[in-house]
Amino acid sequence: MEKLSRMGLVAALYVVLTVMPPFYALSYGPIQIRVSECLTVLPFLFPETIWGLTAGCLIANTLGNVGFHDIVFGTLFTLMAGFLTARVKKNWLAPLPPVLINSFGVSLYLSPLFKVPYFYSVLYIMIGEAIACYGIGFSLLQVLKRRGITRR
Repeated sequence: MEKLSRMGLVAALYVVLTVMPPFYALSYGPIQIRVSECLTVLPFLFPETIWGLTAGCLIANTLGNVGFHDIVFGTLFTLMAGFLTARVKKNWLAPLPPVLINSFGVSLYLSPLFKVPYFYSVLYIMIGEAIACYGIGFSLLQVLKRRGITRR
């Protein structure tokens, strides 16, 4: 029951940190800092949160303004990043899979949708992901570690 609760909480937090004001304005488009992506480091400690992240991303992308590509592919990229994050061995590497997968993957559809050159899109997404995943997410891991929470 604890794992199911954790998955639901992560899904709800992901949605809130993506679609609620003021986060919505930062979460969609060719230049974005999706604050909710800070949660993508959690599979490092709690592998079951992969499913909460995926569900939250699916809901958030359905509520967003980018459409079909974001709903399908954005959600799949989050799922892939979650599985890879759960497999890394060092906590400082936990933010790397979401940064890389989303930067190169999400740019595949954002670039043509927003008519931005692909590598500019990669750069913009990478900066936003790094802020969310390393700036906030890694700090979250450190706080959890100080509270005695270790890998499951």
